[in-house]
Amino acid sequence: MYAAQLEVYKAAQKESASGREIEALALTNAALKLRKCQVDWDFEDSDGKRSNALKINQRIWSILQSELAREDNPLPSQLKKDLLNLSLLVDKRTFDVMAFPSPEKLDMLIRINLNIAAGLRGNPVE
Repeated sequence: MYAAQLEVYKAAQKESASGREIEALALTNAALKLRKCQVDWDFEDSDGKRSNALKINQRIWSILQSELAREDNPLPSQLKKDLLNLSLLVDKRTFDVMAFPSPEKLDMLIRINLNIAAGLRGNPVE
């Protein structure tokens, strides 16, 4: 019963959320999935959770990359350039974790996601 109510709430929240809020929520959710993989580390990733979390994070960053690369993107050009460079770092670390798994390597991805999400929400982390 509560699951259905929660889904209705989530759907209403998505409809009323701004683009920045949606991006922040997506980055935060991806960071939480990565953190769960880090805490419950399975070197073999036998259930595929780490692989799935990394793919989700990579998709989010691919969407951000395409939005940042659009000519009509209203962000200042230096900020776009910096975020695109950061996205390349995220890609590189993602592939590194896939090739040479280590729970410590997820720290950087988690921190980046949470910091960008905080900035999107207007409360950047010091």
